[in-house]
Amino acid sequence: MRGGKALIWGLLLGLSAPISAATMTEVDKPAITYPDTRRELIVETHFGESVADPYRWLEADVRQAPDVADWVTRENALTRDYLSALPQRAWFAAHIRRYLDFERYGLPEKAGKRYFYERNSGLQNQAQLFVRDGLDAEPRLLLDPNTWARDGATALDAWEPSPKGRYLLYSVQDGGSDWRLLRVIDVRTGKLLGDEIHWAKFTGLSWVGEEGFLYSRFPAPEAGTAFQGLNYNQSIWFHRLGTAQEADELVFATPDNPIYGHHAQVTHDGRLAVITSSVGTDARYEVRVVDLKQRKRRGWQADLLVAGFDHDWKLVEGKGRKLWFVTNHDAPRYRLVGIDLDAKAPGWEEIVPQNKEILERAGLVGDQLVLNYLRDAASHALIVALDGTGARELELDGIGTASGFRGRPGDPETFYALSSFNCPATIYRMNMDTGTALPFVQPKWCFNPEDFLVEQRFYTSRDGTRVPMFIVRRKDVAKSGKAVPTLLYGYGGFDVSLTPGFSAVRLAWVQTGGAFAVANLRGGGEYGREWHDAGRREKKQNVFDDFIAAGEYLVAQGITSKGGLAIQGGSNGGLLVGAVVNQRPDLFAAANAAVGVMDMLRFDRFTAGRYWVDDYGYPDREDDFRVLRAYSPYHNIRDGVDYPAILVTTADTDDRVVPGHSFKYAAALQGAKIGSKPHLIRIETRAGHGSGKPTDKAIEEGADILSFLAEWTGLQVPPPR
Repeated sequence: MRGGKALIWGLLLGLSAPISAATMTEVDKPAITYPDTRRELIVETHFGESVADPYRWLEADVRQAPDVADWVTRENALTRDYLSALPQRAWFAAHIRRYLDFERYGLPEKAGKRYFYERNSGLQNQAQLFVRDGLDAEPRLLLDPNTWARDGATALDAWEPSPKGRYLLYSVQDGGSDWRLLRVIDVRTGKLLGDEIHWAKFTGLSWVGEEGFLYSRFPAPEAGTAFQGLNYNQSIWFHRLGTAQEADELVFATPDNPIYGHHAQVTHDGRLAVITSSVGTDARYEVRVVDLKQRKRRGWQADLLVAGFDHDWKLVEGKGRKLWFVTNHDAPRYRLVGIDLDAKAPGWEEIVPQNKEILERAGLVGDQLVLNYLRDAASHALIVALDGTGARELELDGIGTASGFRGRPGDPETFYALSSFNCPATIYRMNMDTGTALPFVQPKWCFNPEDFLVEQRFYTSRDGTRVPMFIVRRKDVAKSGKAVPTLLYGYGGFDVSLTPGFSAVRLAWVQTGGAFAVANLRGGGEYGREWHDAGRREKKQNVFDDFIAAGEYLVAQGITSKGGLAIQGGSNGGLLVGAVVNQRPDLFAAANAAVGVMDMLRFDRFTAGRYWVDDYGYPDREDDFRVLRAYSPYHNIRDGVDYPAILVTTADTDDRVVPGHSFKYAAALQGAKIGSKPHLIRIETRAGHGSGKPTDKAIEEGADILSFLAEWTGLQVPPPR
């Protein structure tokens, strides 16, 4: 399944700039009068402890609750007035736009003789999808999401061509929601078919020959609950082209276990459908196999291949009835295994054993396997034969991230992309038989990547753990040895690895003279299962300690100085920002908590929140409650302590982390006695958790955030000419 929203969203995440005392303090800054926010007397007892929740009314859906809508309007007006008056804002908006204004492509996908890929000419709100009827044929526009909505907020999400390239199945995301509409287009004629699938969410797109496809969906939500209701009973369906959704065939469901999620993939030769079932966000799966060749006789019978939700199983590919997987079963840093279902006694065969690095994924291209490894959060790749022998390394320049390497058995052609903090993705076409890799697309930028220094350093956390961190600066800034305003980013959860990648927003900060740092905290996937386990549930405090230690390191090493450090994180990273600001408000000058999980006692009551108990624990279990209560950002704001300047950002259609988290947190900040620095909330309309956001909105948001952080860390932009 292909999808190129990262073409926009992934790109948007002179002299060295001294820290100016005048911009660090509240001198000459008018006092802010926050809108009145109603407090209600809601106090509940949990395991003998009284817990107040005075802003619970802000959890209501802004589309359904006029009082919440009115609060959003008043808060947005205050924030808009404040941000528009910042002198840095115009500079950042212009430079983010400049660094984003170049032609860029997504990774091509081959089907039959056709090649499909996304392209953005530079500042289009959404990337377009093109097709070529051969590698050297003229490109033809197939889908243009920019025509789907006036505000540009309806996006092409994922897409998958049928095996022969006759049709293209794609999903549509509207207003940033996680819900998807599935549609099909005839590739030759460009005609949209009448097929429409509603209420798909967290779905794969997998063709069964040219006749139809497999997808995952939930039951239609009750009226008024689409953006906040919990999601249960995900199931897999088969849709035959030319029929109504009501005629779709149920492939797999677990009504006795409504919390299970299910995802289907079909091997490239069309022989097997692999169904992966999960119980939460942890990479612990059960795996079943449907033999599509036996469908007339056996229907959709799914045979159990892996029982018990104990380990990660990532399908690599299938050939006939042989399958390859990447797994952490008996290998916390992952290994490659295979199984032949036609063997007399099918059993797992180890093909590539675990080594010191993390095997992230693998692809089968032609008659070879490409293995993607993480080494201290940076990519490298190995190519091996199908039996794991003859390993050779694919040379990748510098500190960066490699992605792609998709292909199919029997075809030696593959595409991959290389990117880093100072370099947008360059796409290569590779022949696996010859080992030749040539640029397919190399962007033309308005900056020189050689002007920037990308370093990886290691620092020591509170308990002695060695933690990696990337630091990006202009070379002249690094050479000067001066402390500069620094933006520190972190996530630390859900087995997610933060690897080097280009962002026009971050480049604007660095080009202005600041430093940008990414800390690879525990809770992520940078070093496998042990690293993830060391930062979740009862060990979540390790994540906060790692982030605080990163900030202390940046100050101690003279990268920045006290009063020059800003922090940023989104989603689970928004929780991170909220927690460390409560714990160490003295360390940070400014903070951006984006789409964060801020009420840790009620996160499991909305949309996908119930999945997160794997990382956070269960609020209704006493041991977990004690842990959650101790760091929940909403519940631990400390009166009588000066807090840094804080900009909370969220969106009204975020149905992943509902905006009520941010609403309540911002209201609590504004109602507390925590100093006179601004504590504002920016609420985007017709947007969600981040993906699918149009370029115009992403530029405006980036400029707002950077100007706010610059104002309170002292990052000065050049005066207008």
